[in-house]
Amino acid sequence: MIGFKLRRTIKLGAKSLWLHKLRSSLTALGIVFGVASVVGMLAVGEGASYEAQEQIKKLGRDNIIVSSVKPPSDKSTSSQGNTMNMYGLTYVDIERIKTTIPGVDVVVPVREVKAEARYGQRRSDALLLGTVPWLMDVRRLPLLMGRFLTTVDMTQYKSSAVIDEQVAQDLFQHENPLGKHIRINSTCYHVVGIVDDTIMSSGTEAASSRRIFIPITTARSRFGEMTYTGTSGGREYEKVQLHQATVRVLNEGKVVQTAEAVRTLLERFHEKADFEITVPLELLKQAERTKQIFNAVLGSIAGISLLVGGIGIMNIMLASITERTREIGIRRALGAKKRDIILQFLAETLLLSGSGGVIGVFLGVTLPMLVSSLSKMKTIVTPWSVILAFSISVAVGVVFGLYPARRAAELDPIEALRHE
Repeated sequence: MIGFKLRRTIKLGAKSLWLHKLRSSLTALGIVFGVASVVGMLAVGEGASYEAQEQIKKLGRDNIIVSSVKPPSDKSTSSQGNTMNMYGLTYVDIERIKTTIPGVDVVVPVREVKAEARYGQRRSDALLLGTVPWLMDVRRLPLLMGRFLTTVDMTQYKSSAVIDEQVAQDLFQHENPLGKHIRINSTCYHVVGIVDDTIMSSGTEAASSRRIFIPITTARSRFGEMTYTGTSGGREYEKVQLHQATVRVLNEGKVVQTAEAVRTLLERFHEKADFEITVPLELLKQAERTKQIFNAVLGSIAGISLLVGGIGIMNIMLASITERTREIGIRRALGAKKRDIILQFLAETLLLSGSGGVIGVFLGVTLPMLVSSLSKMKTIVTPWSVILAFSISVAVGVVFGLYPARRAAELDPIEALRHE
């Protein structure tokens, strides 16, 4: 009996809405766009958060990154007007970290040099990174072709080079780079491998999108530790032994404590603040918190559209009561109870909000796919965002339809019958 009455109420509600197709469609549009906005904006936020977290994860959850930073006052001027800047990490610092701090697995030093690589008539401005073979394991470098640097390359000061995709594209275009020789300054380097080009960042300057990896021993012997640039009053020299070091910790749960130990150790031997420490694990936790705030803000903004859609539903249903006053009076005179009138109007609002929610979900799932294909921006539609958006649309139908339904039920049957 209850099922029959429910089906009959839904059928009456659908019939009433169908009699005013245009008005019902326009009313549902607010819900459609609201739901689509919630799903779409959360998908964009989820995609942006995912990419940020993936970049942080590539740095390693169990790693600590120590970078050399140039202090603003670290200058000494000679009589000829030349300036000398000495700062940053040293090879002695690396040994101290490895031998003094417990729980440290390995330390990966990196020496950076700006260089121009050439192959035939093609050239590429890149960041030359002198490093060690175990960088591959510590920093999770995705190897695309060939191999990475080996212990033999390092101990024998070999001119082996591993390039990233951007350098390979600049210099070789459609050729296979493996086995080829590139020229950096006056020295030829043998290309032995290609790595992903989105894996490392510099602590001393903006990250270069083009990188070449060579053995740290080769970099030290060929480029030394001194660089200089010309100024109006002379030359400015910089002496930096190492630009960056990655410390891998055996126990992930002690990464933060180990980072503080590294900071304390370095502060004992560095008079000035010429280094900074980055803990990817802390960055990852911060990114997760930012994601939650970002999703809350985006969801709130998109939720305003649903609120506007709900107000539209209430407005239309209130207008509908005025138009159907006589119909309500006839139903009450024939024995319909107040709850029957309430159920009828609630059924209509739920049909409006529910159908708008379904269409909005479909549109909200489609839009992120379109955004990804046109802008190459990653978007992720999560099941919880779809469920949340649809649930809110149904809740909006109930909340904003309840007042008009109760108002219709409270009409006096005799007064309703007299209504023209």
